[in-house]
Amino acid sequence: MRHPSTTDSHAAHPLESACQPVRTAQAREAASDFLARLNPPPPEPTVQNVVLLVSELVTNALRHVGTVTCMELRANRHHIQVIVEDPSPAPPQDRTPDPTGRTGGFGWPMIQRLAHDVTIAQARTGTGKAITATLPR
Repeated sequence: MRHPSTTDSHAAHPLESACQPVRTAQAREAASDFLARLNPPPPEPTVQNVVLLVSELVTNALRHVGTVTCMELRANRHHIQVIVEDPSPAPPQDRTPDPTGRTGGFGWPMIQRLAHDVTIAQARTGTGKAITATLPR
């Protein structure tokens, strides 16, 4: 996993962090570290929602595609964005949630509920997709 890098330490300017987590726990840790560096810090419910979004997006990529190409976190005065790229061009599919937990189906609806906005675009590499979830800061 690459270590996050901060481009600026002031809230007036955008902050960015990028990594390539191979496990969901690494992604959550990177998100927590990124959020801890924000000044002013986001409210605790926002922190929890960002970490949950990171966890769900990375878990979905690992479960359904097998890898995450890049996870990027961005923040400015108004928003926090979580961007997860993977090599598959296939968009996430709505599935009937499985209450037994065997086949999932809860993550994508949760992502859509937690984020203020969710977009799916072609990854910067030209192959695969980038899912961007945006929350108010």
